[in-house]
Amino acid sequence: MFPNFLPTAVSQLTEPTSIALAQSIQSSAIATPLSNQPVTTTYVHLGSGGTPILLIHGFDSSVLEFRRLLPLLSQDNETWAVDLLGFGFTNRLAGIAYSPTTIKTHLYYFWKNLINQPVILVGASMGGATAIDFTLAYPEVVKKLVLIDSAGLAGGSPLSKLMFPPLDYLATQFLSNLKVRDRVSRIGYKNQSLASIDALCCGALHLQMPSWHQALIAFTKSGGYSAFRFKKLVEIVQPTLILWGDSDKILGIGDAKRFKRAIPHSTLTWIQDCGHLPHLEQPQITAQYILEFRD
Repeated sequence: MFPNFLPTAVSQLTEPTSIALAQSIQSSAIATPLSNQPVTTTYVHLGSGGTPILLIHGFDSSVLEFRRLLPLLSQDNETWAVDLLGFGFTNRLAGIAYSPTTIKTHLYYFWKNLINQPVILVGASMGGATAIDFTLAYPEVVKKLVLIDSAGLAGGSPLSKLMFPPLDYLATQFLSNLKVRDRVSRIGYKNQSLASIDALCCGALHLQMPSWHQALIAFTKSGGYSAFRFKKLVEIVQPTLILWGDSDKILGIGDAKRFKRAIPHSTLTWIQDCGHLPHLEQPQITAQYILEFRD
């Protein structure tokens, strides 16, 4: 059975890992300073033992992004994935200014309420920028950091220039078009066969949540994540593992080396024969590297 807060289109999932993860999604009312109302936050929590691993998804995505990686990690370790404020299936409350600052605050209170011990923080794509921002703000929370084809060295979004009426709504309508999302998904993979109907459903299911348009517009108008300066990245004291697909056509491969130069205690590991999404395209080797780094 799927949780009743998920859109009914969840029944269209076909891949066993997608179905299993969707069935595992939970929700919890998280009190934050951002609103008088708690934020009903969706997450997955599987496994036990070890330092908790917390997975952070990318832009306009959800916990379903980790449908292939999370089960592998949770076989040997307590593992969490959370839908960031304004994204996934987490409730989008009116009156909250969706931005990197509010995302960071919400993530902290999620951690404090449900985990409350140092974690291995894993961020993919935009989730990498979120993870960096969070680590710099709350260094006591993060024991180790893992960046998977991470954003954070090129700031802002071209869409921000379109975020005024009526173009803001039209821009989000464009992003909600399934053909557009399929084309973007295909760029993310080296192995094009992985851009399946199930993958498209996973990537679009959260679009049916209330206020998806409004929250995405608000986040984009905020400017999104600015490029982190070198002098900020050198403040990361945690051991950091940089995982990068050797055929990334979304961010290229140059940023992997720049992150390695900037973050003092970092190791760069290339994921061979892989695009922008190692956690979906090469989940076994990605999980192996993370679990080896954990110890």
